[in-house]
Amino acid sequence: MVSRLKQELDYSDYAAIPPDRNRYEVLEGELVVTPAPSPLHQRVSKRLQRQLEEFFETGGRGEVFDAPIDLILSAHDVVQPDLVLVLDPAQVSARGIEGPPALLVEVLSPSSRQIDRSTKAKRYAALGVVHYWILDPEARRIECYRAAGGTYALAAEAEGDATLLHPDWPNLTLELRSIWS
Repeated sequence: MVSRLKQELDYSDYAAIPPDRNRYEVLEGELVVTPAPSPLHQRVSKRLQRQLEEFFETGGRGEVFDAPIDLILSAHDVVQPDLVLVLDPAQVSARGIEGPPALLVEVLSPSSRQIDRSTKAKRYAALGVVHYWILDPEARRIECYRAAGGTYALAAEAEGDATLLHPDWPNLTLELRSIWS
């Protein structure tokens, strides 16, 4: 009898990975492994999360989740974005979040910079994620993308100590100064 390895990994393969200090994701059936995030990465993610929670959760508009949380976008796409905004509570299951959420945020790290900007951005757009934000702690910059014709177009951006007003969520004000310090 000849054994063959699967050509594409799925959620059951992903769920069988033993825990360690790495972050495992499956994109188009391929395993992606990155090291655990740095303290800076975690700090800025947490600070942005607080601002998003203040707007979305306090206002009863949605729920914000932070990594690690399994986001199951398809049978062969299981990721752990840094932040996930869910507007439809039915998307939250015992396994994680199922289907494209309203917003995904990735905080760039040296080990994830290229995959977050290219591979994940392309895949997220193809799978129906409408809003994709990239937070860059080194550049002290946030870029907010919106789906447009199977790809993303820049909807808003800010850097340094600026205040970001997002055109799709009136009254959402992000104070970048409090994210960096």
